[in-house]
Amino acid sequence: MQIIETVLLFIQNQVLGMKWLNELIGFGLSSLGMDLSTRIGSSIQFFIYDVIKILLLLSILIFIISYVQSYFPPERTKRILGKYKGIVANTLGALLGTVTPFCSCSSIPLFIGFTNAGLPIGVTFSFLISSPLVDLGAFILLVSIFGVKIAIIYVVVGLILAVVGGTVIDKLHMENEVEDYVHQITSINIEEPDLSKSDRIEYAKEQTLQTVKKVFVYVLVGVGVGALIHNWIPQEWIQSILGSENPFSVIIATLVGLPMYADIFGTIPIAEALFTKGVGVGTILAFMMAVTALSLPSIIMLRKAVKPKLLILFVSIVTIGIILIGYLFNALQFMFI
Repeated sequence: MQIIETVLLFIQNQVLGMKWLNELIGFGLSSLGMDLSTRIGSSIQFFIYDVIKILLLLSILIFIISYVQSYFPPERTKRILGKYKGIVANTLGALLGTVTPFCSCSSIPLFIGFTNAGLPIGVTFSFLISSPLVDLGAFILLVSIFGVKIAIIYVVVGLILAVVGGTVIDKLHMENEVEDYVHQITSINIEEPDLSKSDRIEYAKEQTLQTVKKVFVYVLVGVGVGALIHNWIPQEWIQSILGSENPFSVIIATLVGLPMYADIFGTIPIAEALFTKGVGVGTILAFMMAVTALSLPSIIMLRKAVKPKLLILFVSIVTIGIILIGYLFNALQFMFI
């Protein structure tokens, strides 16, 4: 058992966490005469290390995910999901979101396509919630920073929120609250040709490049904010606002995350910095979920596809769910740390 734990810790710290890279960067900066004990030196080391680590892991993971996706073109996916109903269909819709490396805005065109194809509205919303929220790449990055337990917690609660949200919307029969033009879009059912392995590899390369280009700025901003929190903002300030002593910390974290626009990869460095400052796991989860699932630009885009009543219901369900998840996991934090 001890051997297994040792191996898992090695994978978490050295393979996924790349602690060796942090030490290498520290050695290089020290060799250049930089004092890493200062705030500036520590911030530069944090920034370089996190940017390289996140982009490297992200590129590998997106390549693998995209290669797998090449076997499931949109028409095939629609047919698979169309065979199921109820909570099973919603669960499959949520799981589909885990293998789509999209931010919330780029998930909306797929949401429109699935709706136009006649999939139940609950299924499409389960997909819409989970796609930006729960990502296999994000899971690996979360493991590298927070460990397996918290990473699994994040994925599980994200999927539960997606399934519950889609189920509630389905039970309320909100089909008429989708804008008319969505149903009028011409959908052409074309079978995707069989691709060779080299075609799939090329597709995966293109998807990796496009995704990295798309998230690069968010990673830089996220790591920059994380370095600021980690090295410049006193811990007592963070604790007073987001610490366990503040009963409104989860609500504040959720509301702060709502107007922001970033994908999951941009929030991870910020979450890492908050974690080192002693902020509760539930508060961190609430912040990450609010940023990725309810960003203001995605809400504006979604309004083009659904009517106000459905949009308000969607935002309300996800917001309430995020807040409940935050308080629950703050209360149970002793089980995971």
